[in-house]
Amino acid sequence: MSKHDRATATTPTIQVIERLFSLMDVLASREEAISLKEISEKTGLHPSTTHRILNDLTIGRYVDRPEAGSYRLGMRLLELGNLVKARLNVRDAAMTPMRELHKLIQQPVNLSMRQGDEIVYVERAFSERSGMQVVRAIGGRAPLHLTSVGKLFLSIDDPLKVRSYATRTGLSGHTRNSITQLPALERELSKVRQYGIARDNEELELGVRCIAAGIYDDQGKLLAGLSISAPADRMDEGWLPKLQATANEISLALGHQGS
Repeated sequence: MSKHDRATATTPTIQVIERLFSLMDVLASREEAISLKEISEKTGLHPSTTHRILNDLTIGRYVDRPEAGSYRLGMRLLELGNLVKARLNVRDAAMTPMRELHKLIQQPVNLSMRQGDEIVYVERAFSERSGMQVVRAIGGRAPLHLTSVGKLFLSIDDPLKVRSYATRTGLSGHTRNSITQLPALERELSKVRQYGIARDNEELELGVRCIAAGIYDDQGKLLAGLSISAPADRMDEGWLPKLQATANEISLALGHQGS
């Protein structure tokens, strides 16, 4: 790699992004709020440019303005940092148990987390021998109501939030098995709450069924879901105790004390 290439790899290609990074670094260097004048001096940016960028960051809650003319890092960064921290901790705790479970059942094992109205696939353990035609890529997304892990998260929402979700998303379906009506979804979520596990019966992909169990933190909060995906005709209910035991093992590693 040439000197130019190395410089390009570490320098933002959009000027406003470079300026934003510079402003955030200055704010991060001090615990107390910093005046606009001092921020402008430290970054070398014109005060009007500094003010304009900081104002936009304030709107997004990435920066707080405790009083006129002074700024500090905002709570939104803490929220995002906690999300990243939780995801990394869950992934680290889950990797070995996931691989062990995959060795036992020889089917894909997925770790997923909620982001808004979707689940995001954070990690997976699988092999070509599973016979699965569809394996969701890490970072892939899917609607909550069409997935086993998504149903786990919807099941802990109150009825009003579930209805709001249904209104926002329209409960669109992907297959003939998809749940697309609110009463049917509410009945499904009632079963999830009753049994503590969730299922996807070819609702996201025809020919693919999933079962999922929750992963909890030290406060008893649902952080993620662990799921087994398998061809519909190979799904084995005998895997369920193994899945639950693995999810419990990961939860215990995260400090959860429940059963």
